[in-house]
Amino acid sequence: MKNTRFVYFGGEPIGVPVLEELKGADTLPSLIVCNPDRPVGRKQVLTAPPVKVWAEKNNIEVWQPESFADREAITEKLKDYDLFVVVAYNKILPKWLIDLPEYTTLNVHPSLLPLLRGASPIRSAILNDMRDQVGVSIMQLDEKMDHGPILTQMTMDIHEANWPVRGTQLDEALAHLGGSLLADTLPKWIAGEITLTEQFHNAATYCPRLDRSMGELTIDPHNLPTGKEAYQALLKIRAFDGFPGTFFMHNKKRVKVLNASIDSNDTLSIDMVLPEGKNKQSFEQYLQSL
Repeated sequence: MKNTRFVYFGGEPIGVPVLEELKGADTLPSLIVCNPDRPVGRKQVLTAPPVKVWAEKNNIEVWQPESFADREAITEKLKDYDLFVVVAYNKILPKWLIDLPEYTTLNVHPSLLPLLRGASPIRSAILNDMRDQVGVSIMQLDEKMDHGPILTQMTMDIHEANWPVRGTQLDEALAHLGGSLLADTLPKWIAGEITLTEQFHNAATYCPRLDRSMGELTIDPHNLPTGKEAYQALLKIRAFDGFPGTFFMHNKKRVKVLNASIDSNDTLSIDMVLPEGKNKQSFEQYLQSL
């Protein structure tokens, strides 16, 4: 593995923690590919993606292509590398690029494939209450979405008392698990010690790309849900922690829900909210202001 030069195609939210695990195992890529810098925030400040920031801190070459349309130029840039690794990279690699390196292209996917193929496996696992089916897969990439054969998988054991976890926490935990598993798997893959296992495609499930509209809660702040409805609301609040976030509409105003739990009466208990046009406050303060 020491003489193997590989390219890391990385994005958010798990790209950097996976790199941290590779660094800890002394298995660093020779080149990191990530998105171009983009304008961010109200002032549209040109901002580097976190993967680029990490690469520069660790003195690793960075490349930020807008697309892979120019096959000749891309091939010339990448032809001398032995392996590609893709982690949360949001551009689709064409088949010719996937097959370019000698050891092909591997992908770290934060679900137990064929479950939860698609763009939001971590958050969808929480939303769908899949505590016993959370984990990571390392697969060989092919031209279909999350479809390729499996090198290895690992399930994450989550204690019932900690469930449902916040989405941002599970992002971090599964990223480190995936990075550790990748670091252990890469030398075995290069040495030809791994037999690929075809996915059971008939069992495949899919998850969508998340957007802010999906975070709406249908609740009355004066009469919070109980029982099953309360638990379903909590799953969404925890799943969408950070992004896309959850909210409810009241008096034609959007109120973001920042944290919640289920109380001893089996009722949804909202802790903190961010009302439209106001500062963060406790839910009790919000009710008193109505």
